[in-house]
Amino acid sequence: MYVERLSLTDFRSYAQLDLSLEPGPTVLVGPNGVGKTNVVEAIGLLSTLSSHRVSSDAPLVRFGANQAIVRAGFVRGVQRSQLELEVNPGRANRGRINRGAPRRAREMLGIARTVLFAPEDLALVKGDPSGRRRFLDELLTVLIPRHAGTRADYERVLKQRNALLKTARTSRSRGSRIPDAHGGTVESTLDVWDQQLARIGAELLAARLELVERLRPHVATAYAQLTDGSKAAQLAYRASIEGLVADDDGEPTPEASVPPSSAAGLETLAAGEIAERFLAALAASRPRELERGLSLVGPHRDELELLLGPAPAKGFASHGETWSFALALRLASYYVMLDDSTVEGDEPILILDDVFAELDTARRTRLASIVAKAEQVIVTAAVDGDIPAELSGRRVQVVPGGIAAEAPDHEPKTEAG
Repeated sequence: MYVERLSLTDFRSYAQLDLSLEPGPTVLVGPNGVGKTNVVEAIGLLSTLSSHRVSSDAPLVRFGANQAIVRAGFVRGVQRSQLELEVNPGRANRGRINRGAPRRAREMLGIARTVLFAPEDLALVKGDPSGRRRFLDELLTVLIPRHAGTRADYERVLKQRNALLKTARTSRSRGSRIPDAHGGTVESTLDVWDQQLARIGAELLAARLELVERLRPHVATAYAQLTDGSKAAQLAYRASIEGLVADDDGEPTPEASVPPSSAAGLETLAAGEIAERFLAALAASRPRELERGLSLVGPHRDELELLLGPAPAKGFASHGETWSFALALRLASYYVMLDDSTVEGDEPILILDDVFAELDTARRTRLASIVAKAEQVIVTAAVDGDIPAELSGRRVQVVPGGIAAEAPDHEPKTEAG
């Protein structure tokens, strides 16, 4: 797969940008701050519907504008498709597929597949568990788009359940039991939400566990490719419903009623069986949840642990090892997408945003040798000399407000202003 054209309207720093692209390596070169990352961010946005830089939509819209539009044409084998995303801060974003009627943005998931490497990826190793959960869930929704709905449903139920827990906590502190909207007590209503949370959460958890199993060998391979192979990279999923994740006080979460020694691993269970474990964990956690006014177990509290040899990568890995592990996670995503390809030309687009400047010479060469095999690689760099020879190809000079592309006769021509 490759993107052959990109059009931006009021996106980030661009009032308007029109850029033609082609298979093979393309390097966007220009000083820091001229908008190189904005271009690749837009391409990634059409794949995952989220930015690798910010968590809200407002920064994506050019200052003074009400809406941003990102439009791109993709080639997948012999098929061509056009995706358009309307970014509407404070309102639902809308999407169009092949100039069709506006629809929910998440209906575009799965059409464009990208893997984006960026300096922010260091947080996958060094940062909080939420970043690693997001990594899994974004990859999951690209591979299986219906899980975008699963995530949204889980977050909705979790929000409602947390609101009830807070209400119950307040009423308990006052020594009273206040009725809910249906005449029952708030605490009794929790049972209903527990059933929904366990059902939806089990589906999300089962999908994550399956994805981790698919990622595990690829992470090990990718890390070995990027390093001298003296240490092995491993993944371990820690589920809070099994008491394997510390809560905010650093104490183990309550375990399910099935003793761990006699319980099969969650990865061997169907979603219905996981839901039963989930309900048992919720029941065990209920007293502490009422005390804290917060849901303490579920996929929103799980951890993807990254291990380098016998030790956790977080806190033990060197800077170079941290970079290698972060890159290995992205390369593993690429390999999983390749495994998942069912038609010719379904290979994901690789995007490397200002990554080579952060790497030493050996890691630059190893990474470039791996990604150069992809159908399309889009790289950003402040200095052309940071790009290894393995990624020789088209260079596009990025200037404030647009780009200056090199014409066949090597005379600069303005493509957008």
